[in-house]
Amino acid sequence: MPLTRRALLSAAALTPAATLLTTGRADAASAPGDVVGKISVGYQGWFACAGDGAPIGGWWHWSRDRFQPPSPSNTTIVSWPDMRDYTHAYPTAYPNLGNGAVATLFSSYDQQTVDTHFGWMRTYGIDTAALQRFNPMGDEGPTRDAMAQKVRTAAEATGRKFYIMYDVSGWSSMQNEIKTDWSSKMSAHTASSSYARQNGKPVVCIWGFGFNDENHTFTPAACLDVITWFKAQGCYVIGGVPTYWREGKNDSRAGYLDVYHAFNMISPWMVGRTGDLDGLDWFYTNVNTADQADCNARGIDYQPCVLPGDLSAGHRRHGDFYWRSIYNMVRLGAQGLYVSMFDEFNEGNQIAKTAETQASVPAGTGIRALDEDGTRCDADYYLRITTDAGKMLKGQIALTSVRPTQPQAGTQPPPATGDLAAGKAVSASSANGGFPASNAVDAGTSSYWESSGAFPQWIQVDLGAAYAVKSLVLRLPSGWERRTQTITVLDGSTGATLVASAGYVFDPASGNQVSIALPGVNIRNIRLSVTANTGWPAAQLAQLQAFADNTTTPPPVPSDLARGKSATSSGYVQTYTPGNAVDGDANSYWESTNNAFPQWLQVDLGAATSVGRAVLKLPPSWGARTQTVAISGSTNGSAFTTLAAASGRTFDPGAGNAVTVSWTPAQARYLRVTVTGNTGWPAAQLSAVELYAG
Repeated sequence: MPLTRRALLSAAALTPAATLLTTGRADAASAPGDVVGKISVGYQGWFACAGDGAPIGGWWHWSRDRFQPPSPSNTTIVSWPDMRDYTHAYPTAYPNLGNGAVATLFSSYDQQTVDTHFGWMRTYGIDTAALQRFNPMGDEGPTRDAMAQKVRTAAEATGRKFYIMYDVSGWSSMQNEIKTDWSSKMSAHTASSSYARQNGKPVVCIWGFGFNDENHTFTPAACLDVITWFKAQGCYVIGGVPTYWREGKNDSRAGYLDVYHAFNMISPWMVGRTGDLDGLDWFYTNVNTADQADCNARGIDYQPCVLPGDLSAGHRRHGDFYWRSIYNMVRLGAQGLYVSMFDEFNEGNQIAKTAETQASVPAGTGIRALDEDGTRCDADYYLRITTDAGKMLKGQIALTSVRPTQPQAGTQPPPATGDLAAGKAVSASSANGGFPASNAVDAGTSSYWESSGAFPQWIQVDLGAAYAVKSLVLRLPSGWERRTQTITVLDGSTGATLVASAGYVFDPASGNQVSIALPGVNIRNIRLSVTANTGWPAAQLAQLQAFADNTTTPPPVPSDLARGKSATSSGYVQTYTPGNAVDGDANSYWESTNNAFPQWLQVDLGAATSVGRAVLKLPPSWGARTQTVAISGSTNGSAFTTLAAASGRTFDPGAGNAVTVSWTPAQARYLRVTVTGNTGWPAAQLSAVELYAG
């Protein structure tokens, strides 16, 4: 079994992100066809299961020892597929899923699996599939031959295109054998109406020439001979080349530029090269821009890799990594996009339907589901992002750096009212001790963010969606002495300056707050860069608020009596403790013991207080559900009086996943929320219990 490409090619060295460039769309060397102007996906089709009839036998690509069923100790995968659309499923030796179901996997050798995958491609607007074909001269050959026919059948049935993509890794006799394989077997598939054509020619891709490792030792002469031969057969030839092909360094051997320039289309590899947005931007500026110019100058089409990110390494950022990868390559003017990959569960960069939560992953294995960063995502989320990628590439939607796709279908960004930054995800260049960036988006001004180290320093808030932000309000603790901080306001996604650097005076006589007017452009990520502070050698903020209307000073907000108070419960699972419901974090939550209603969560206000209203919340990205909730109060912690009788309370993401429960104000020190049912999960769940006087 061949090694994965990542195993062969470790990550290239990175450099800090540079200033971003914006270019116009390049003139294509070729007119639109089946790869130019199209979304292509790498399709492995290399999974087999014992009993599926595949000639290779056993659990091909699921297990290290393919003659033993996959298990936590005998596996090659780092992500788990969502299995709900497959009619054929094969039991494994993994533990049962988190929801108790048997852990099963699919076989690519089943025609139904391939039909399902190509059906998804049709549904989500994926134009073309590149079927991976490793050295077929050994024991893998018969299975790979059969997969080519299965892919052809599915492509013809769904109106998709496909082409053969040879991966020559470790293929010692490649120079002659690849010609034999094409002539005697694969060229027959070009008779299909679904075989991809570009410029009227059948498409073939060769991946692996020029890579600087022991599995790609082919000489430039041998590589040129193969490219020339395929062109002589009337083919349009794509080169899957190293990231640094043009410069002949790092992952590329020197002296192969003539080889690369012999291809009709160049598609540089990107998997494993970076895991964050700054890295993607660095490659756009320092590698891809010059790649595109080189190809344009020589009449070569450019098809860069775009990728969702390694789920197992936490790169995905619930779709933002994938969208930034797509956005950068579309604004670059690339002639086509190559998605790495469709079904690569071995490297965690698959866009195929994937397990949504730990309920759909083998229990105790540590395999990450799509909600690994706290944002609930549908199984088909990355397929839906690919739909929008195709639309943007083809000019059907405007070029945008803001991901238009929501993690859950049917959800929309919250309305642009009130403080848009409250409780949102926040990051900073640094933090001093116990003064984290999250303090700047909580509900109070007594806590604050303070940077550590030399200026400049920055803080950035992700609003969760793009808004036409018109004003910011910045605060310091009310008792602090006067100071001036020098601040620039930036678009955190693009680096563009929204408000130029200026000194802002925080004066306790005016509440230690300043207001900054913004131009009202759509923005999701707001970054404040601080270069000086006359009061302390660090950047400091107690509150960063963002507003999409013209109000620079928001109306008084009732105080949440429960914030930060002591919370207990009837029980909880894992790390989902009752304290999560009073910490001010919209994405942390309490979850009770499962399958054991009734359950309760109790807040101790510290003293008897008049309370007349509760706001109960779930994480904003979660799907709709109804929980049966009653609320009672007590002054002594033992004798409780019902304040709000048990009733079904519907949490709807369209309404912010928040429920308000009101009653006649009453004195209470202890407030208890009792849950006797939940249509979304067999447990009580709350991300916030907020209590107000009325």
